[in-house]
Order: sequence, then structure tokens, then C-alpha cells
Amino acid sequence: MPKLIHFRDTCIGCNGCVEAAPQYWEMNDADGKADMQLSKKKGNVHQREIMDIEIDCNRCAALACPMNIIKIYGDNGKDITND
Repeated sequence: MPKLIHFRDTCIGCNGCVEAAPQYWEMNDADGKADMQLSKKKGNVHQREIMDIEIDCNRCAALACPMNIIKIYGDNGKDITND
């Protein structure tokens, strides 16, 4: 299954991901950064598995991020964010 990765520590709170894919992203009122819904923290990153049909809307969220901190990795571990 593809993985959606968010390097949250570097988030600047621009809200681009939320506007692009509000069903997956929300702004955290406490610190003004974006949270990936239903994600698990692993080390310094937040991640969740997504289905193939969820790639396109999250790719839009990744491309909307000026910090380039949202990535999508395919089943083979390859970065497919910009494919």
C-alpha cells in the first residue's frame, strides 16, 4: 500500500494541504501547523497508508506545500509524489 508521509516539524502552517485535500488534512489550533488525519508518528514524521485512489488528491496537497514536506511513497518504496 502507498504511504503518505508528512515531515510536520518543518510545517509553516500555510494551509495549502488543507485546501487541496480537506478530508486528509486539518490545521492544529494549538500550534498552527497541519495535521494529517489518522496518521501515526514514527520518529520525526507522521505517516499513514493510503489506497491508490487516494493518491491524486494527496498529490495535490503535496504540490500545494511550499515547504515540500509531504511525500507519497509507492509500494516499492519509491517517491511517487511528482509522478
